[in-house]
Amino acid sequence: MTFSRRSFLTSLGALSVPAWFPRLAFAAQPEPRPAARDVLVCIFQRGGADGLNIVVPHGESAYHNARPTLGIADPGGTNGAIDLDGFFGLHPSLAPFKELYDNQALAVVHAVGSPDANHSHFSSMDVIERGTTSSQVTTGWIGRHLASLEDGNTSPFRAVGFGSLLQASLRGPVSATALASIVDFHLKGRKGMTTAQLTQFQSTLAALYNGGTFTNLQGTQTFNAISQLAQANPGQYQPGNGAKYPDSDFGQGLLQVGQIIKADLGLEVACVDIGGWDTHNAQGTTTGQLPGLLTDLATSLHAFYTDMGSRMDSITVVTMSEFGRRLKENASGGTDHGSGSSMFVLGGGVNGGKVYADWPGLAPEQLFGPGDLAPTTDFRTVLGEVVSKRLANSALDSVFPGFAEPAFLGVCK
Repeated sequence: MTFSRRSFLTSLGALSVPAWFPRLAFAAQPEPRPAARDVLVCIFQRGGADGLNIVVPHGESAYHNARPTLGIADPGGTNGAIDLDGFFGLHPSLAPFKELYDNQALAVVHAVGSPDANHSHFSSMDVIERGTTSSQVTTGWIGRHLASLEDGNTSPFRAVGFGSLLQASLRGPVSATALASIVDFHLKGRKGMTTAQLTQFQSTLAALYNGGTFTNLQGTQTFNAISQLAQANPGQYQPGNGAKYPDSDFGQGLLQVGQIIKADLGLEVACVDIGGWDTHNAQGTTTGQLPGLLTDLATSLHAFYTDMGSRMDSITVVTMSEFGRRLKENASGGTDHGSGSSMFVLGGGVNGGKVYADWPGLAPEQLFGPGDLAPTTDFRTVLGEVVSKRLANSALDSVFPGFAEPAFLGVCK
């Protein structure tokens, strides 16, 4: 069957693009990321990460009393915590982090959380990704950060979210690209096509979108983006400095972030999720669900740090979760939804080698709500410092509306 270009475009709708086009931002040719700003890599531990077993307050007797089976042993004991400062220690599965901490590239923030403390995954993630407690604000904090800048960066890879859905923090007027795999970011054609047929198919489609309308612009820029990424040869990437990424979704996501950074495609922000932190039962101490996640987190981030080498001087990585877990372990060998948790900040611009905490204590009268670690540091205090100092954006009232400019902790240089 033959049909005209006009009928083909009419069938798509006035401003639509075919469903089989990759989902991406439609923008002009990429430009280098402004040197004054770091690349931000934002990692969300979805499910509510147990900050008390991630960064262990081994100096608190109440910690061990509340967790007779789930508690991590003191430093020096069998499978004990890795001491950081005499009071806090890392879960033993986070051993790769100790090198980064000792190199002063990794900082820890504890007892951090949302002012809208509740135990709902949906509500808590929504507040953190929007960066505000106001229900009137529908955009994400990263989306507003990008929109508040006038840096001339029109790359379709300015903001990238890895996963099947674009992270809510990237919502806003600046379009972002959702990628499942940069290797698969191309037009495949129908099953059984030969290479010659696929080439002809792609050429024909490109010719259909050779015009000046909005729809034509979308199509042309789609093909340009595919071409730009293909030039980076994603299927043949070799990490630098002997780095070995885990063969996990998270590890491979970070590997692809690293490749995009090295390809100089104008990346400013990348979001990568790691799920599975809702440990109501069979949480595990040094083996099991939580230790497995921590091993993936630590080995993946250590590989990324190693791979980036000197580029880490202009990269900042920040981790977060929607809330922490309750202090007392439950009868199912797990922990229930809590409030305060921990964050990690990694990069060459980080004042690392320190745990930043306005520690509330774990005595019964010091707990929050039904028995949670009290969140004494607002998550926006940490993110605001990253935005201000490492992303060179002073418009914090736009990025985090309704949040008074905080007294920064000194996490970033």
